[in-house]
Amino acid sequence: MSPAVRPCTRARREAAAIREAVRAAPRRTVVTESVFAGLVLLCSLAPVPLIPPAHPVAAALLGVWAALLVPARRMYPALTVLGCVPVIAGDNVWAMAVVPCVVWSAVRRITPVRRAWGVIGASSAGAVLMSIAAQSLGGLPTMPYLVAGAGVAALFLLLPALSGMMLGRRRPLTGLLRERNAYLEQTRFLTDEAARMEERARIAAEMHDLLGHRIGLISVHAGALQLAAERQAPPLAPQAELLRTTAGTAMDELRGILGVLRHHSGEDSGERGSREDLSALVADSRNAGADAELHWNATGPTDAVDARTRQAVHRVTREGLTNALKHASGAPVRVTFQDEGDTVMVAVVNDAPPVPCPPGAGNRSGLVGLQERISLLGGALHARPRPEGGFALSARIPVRPDSLPVYAISPGQVSGGAGSRPPLSAEVLTWPRLLGGGCAALLVLLPTIGGTIALLIMAALH
Repeated sequence: MSPAVRPCTRARREAAAIREAVRAAPRRTVVTESVFAGLVLLCSLAPVPLIPPAHPVAAALLGVWAALLVPARRMYPALTVLGCVPVIAGDNVWAMAVVPCVVWSAVRRITPVRRAWGVIGASSAGAVLMSIAAQSLGGLPTMPYLVAGAGVAALFLLLPALSGMMLGRRRPLTGLLRERNAYLEQTRFLTDEAARMEERARIAAEMHDLLGHRIGLISVHAGALQLAAERQAPPLAPQAELLRTTAGTAMDELRGILGVLRHHSGEDSGERGSREDLSALVADSRNAGADAELHWNATGPTDAVDARTRQAVHRVTREGLTNALKHASGAPVRVTFQDEGDTVMVAVVNDAPPVPCPPGAGNRSGLVGLQERISLLGGALHARPRPEGGFALSARIPVRPDSLPVYAISPGQVSGGAGSRPPLSAEVLTWPRLLGGGCAALLVLLPTIGGTIALLIMAALH
């Protein structure tokens, strides 16, 4: 390949790479860069007819060149900084006012730092030398002009580059701080979770040792009472059998609670909330003497419903039937399950009992627990007496509850002791950056801003 063909091939490759980069860039970025380039072109060319420079064609070309530097700073930051040298040495003051912004944005993308300093030094020296060369066309430059050229190079290249470098170096450090904060918060959460699991296991062991032994003795004595009642008082045998089976059921439920305490709360506990499970609960209530019935209003299977929702449906049904047996013995009870698309509704409604029952000794802890469970799933629980008598317990729960945030396990964690606070917001890491080193970087730009404003005012007055 001849030496003349190589630059053409390289230029075609660069053009193809630019087209691919533009296609791959987000649409918002492309629109923003196009708008900025258009504004720079407008600001650089609009004053030319109003305030004609000595060389209008060269001023127009410098305005177009300054507009092209705006999108080029993303792919070629080092070449963009070097490309600002002709704009500074030219006589288009309005295009020169854009140079500090372009340099400030381009230097932040140059890595490593040594290369950035090399590009800044080369561009500053080039700006001074090109200014001297442009002035020497009309005669030897004077010392004040040389000092002015060096000052312009410092204001428009050196100070913006220094400010951009200070902010550019802080960006990876801020990202590292965010990652470290997330890692430490996750570690703290895992430590808290391990402590909670250890405490659950300890509570489970104590409950097994204390309550398990007592309930086991009750079951044994109830079995002996049943045998004695069958021989000596047959009419009391069903009540003795109910006492024995209830003790066995309590023992099974205790084992289930202990299993929940020993394992993660999100694991399946066997309560699937299907039609068969609710029918079994209603059948148990009938065997205990309640007039209970189930109304199932769902066309499809419940397998598509989230396991947590099915478990909550099971708990609501069981709590409602238990309360009806305790506080409204002999009253009809209706269990209704309704599939509403995105949500499911379960209701347990009982009529007024035929014989008024004395107030129970309950402390509403079951309803409080249900309220907490359903609130975490994003649902709503309603428990209220009916105007015509009786009681209604209903819950509306999403079919697919949103996943709980990692730090929203329980509301008490926020006000707990060490390691119980939620993770720090990312804004906490950006505000010190703006108020600390960011302010220092912005203060560096103040001479550049002042010099640019003064230069534009002088050009307008001239």
